[in-house]
Amino acid sequence: MVVPHGGPWARDVWGYHSVAQFLANRGYAVLQPNFRGSTGYGKRFLDAGNGEWGRKMQDDLTWGVRYLVDKGIADPKRVGILGASYGGYAALAGVAFTPEVYAAAVSIVGPSNLITLLESIPPYWEAVRKMFYIRMGDLSTPEGRRKLMEQSPLHAAARIRTPLLVAQGANDPRVNKAESDQIVVALRDRNFPVTYLVAPDEGHGFARPVNSMAVFFAAEEFLARHLGGRYQQDARPEVAARLAAIRVDPKTVSLASKN
Repeated sequence: MVVPHGGPWARDVWGYHSVAQFLANRGYAVLQPNFRGSTGYGKRFLDAGNGEWGRKMQDDLTWGVRYLVDKGIADPKRVGILGASYGGYAALAGVAFTPEVYAAAVSIVGPSNLITLLESIPPYWEAVRKMFYIRMGDLSTPEGRRKLMEQSPLHAAARIRTPLLVAQGANDPRVNKAESDQIVVALRDRNFPVTYLVAPDEGHGFARPVNSMAVFFAAEEFLARHLGGRYQQDARPEVAARLAAIRVDPKTVSLASKN
């Protein structure tokens, strides 16, 4: 299991990590790569991620998988990816740009369209808009807009052939629900199955314990089905009820019309 961190201007450090421990308990080897663009390794390494969403930053994940396959640690036919925020984007990018690498993917509050992600920056984030343009791409130029489109998993959705679970908070101010809706609709419209969970009382992540447990209960069963790991077959009644409540039929998802 590849578990790319969020941010992406952050990093994983040695120590206890609840998701990594959870997946290891279920029988998976876990790779947590500090891909280029991660912090803590100097300015050159951080800047190496500029403009590289879905490109070299994604290559770092792919090369990590290939290394573990070469070492006999990973089965090339049973590699999964799970991430949240930027990690969710990396999961979507992984199955859109390198569909041959992954056999299952879980994207939690992951952006699918970098253009709409940047367009949705709220006014109170205006001070960091320039930083996003430097790190991700300049939405104000035709060339920048073209590259951002090419780096958006949504625009490569026709290539996705990997089973996908998407989880989203309905009130997310950073990665709007429309980001998940777009990729779900794109897959639905080509009759590709996708599992979709939306919590109406969550934002950028899953803070309420019952929601978090419901999402990971669904994720472990999903991963077991496609990768063969262990999973808990029964949930507490409140978790099972919450999972049923947040599960969304892709047929019911509609996109907001543009004015």
